[in-house]
Amino acid sequence: MPILSIQSHVCFGSVGNRAASFLLQRLGFEVWAVNTVQFSNHTGYGTWTGETAAPEMVAHLIEGVLARATPGSCQAVLSGYLGDAALGEAILAAVTRLRKETPDLLYGCDPVMGDRGRGLFVHPAIPTFLTEQAVPAADLLTPNLFELELLTGRTVRTLAEVVAAARSLTAKGPRLVLVTSLRHQASAAHEIEMLAVTPESAWRIATPYLTLEPPPGGLGDATAALFLAHYLKSGDPRRALEACAAAVYEIAQATAARGGRDLALVEVQDLVVKPRRQFTAEAVAQTAA
Repeated sequence: MPILSIQSHVCFGSVGNRAASFLLQRLGFEVWAVNTVQFSNHTGYGTWTGETAAPEMVAHLIEGVLARATPGSCQAVLSGYLGDAALGEAILAAVTRLRKETPDLLYGCDPVMGDRGRGLFVHPAIPTFLTEQAVPAADLLTPNLFELELLTGRTVRTLAEVVAAARSLTAKGPRLVLVTSLRHQASAAHEIEMLAVTPESAWRIATPYLTLEPPPGGLGDATAALFLAHYLKSGDPRRALEACAAAVYEIAQATAARGGRDLALVEVQDLVVKPRRQFTAEAVAQTAA
């Protein structure tokens, strides 16, 4: 079944829909891609050309896509970088419409706002929109640690604090929160973690930390798409976390070997489908929350 992916687009490189659509298709999903911005390249380069799509245009594109689609055929909606908070209204309207046709439609929201070290890199109105409107509407959230703190208004340093912050978001609507690019006080120097949290459980997974210099754009977009795909396939947070971590590690390895500011997705596409190395998620004790 198809996935409606509403994200940014770049002509050069692999971020937003360029990353998500490719990976989702390699994993067997049809993708309806609607672009919220069209830039020459991702903003990590420092300069770029292009523009943000008008909210009306995004709404019209979604309307046109859904007019062609068989009612009830869409399996999930995935949203990422917005560019303008008003674009979020068009996304939520699409989610509301699709849920009338498919009550179990899954809305995965990647709340792209910033990162530690870079800070906030979106319009100041976007955090408010995400916190007040997108979070209650979402089934799945995929924040990094910086975004988790923005969404919850909490400072998190320990694993217990991360679990508690993520679980506070599940109380507002989402059934599942994936915290990406996770480093906390007890993290090993040679590892990077992800954490999948539901109201009842929490699963932690660690993979080797790889130095990616300069930091490439799009790894968070790729992670959100991969986790969504595997969660749709399995319905199991732990299995989705393990499959996602293995694929992300393959991407990170290939990107580190190649260098540059863009993900090595084409080179590693077969390994994303069948990773060479597997990682095991471990349950986080409920007392940690």
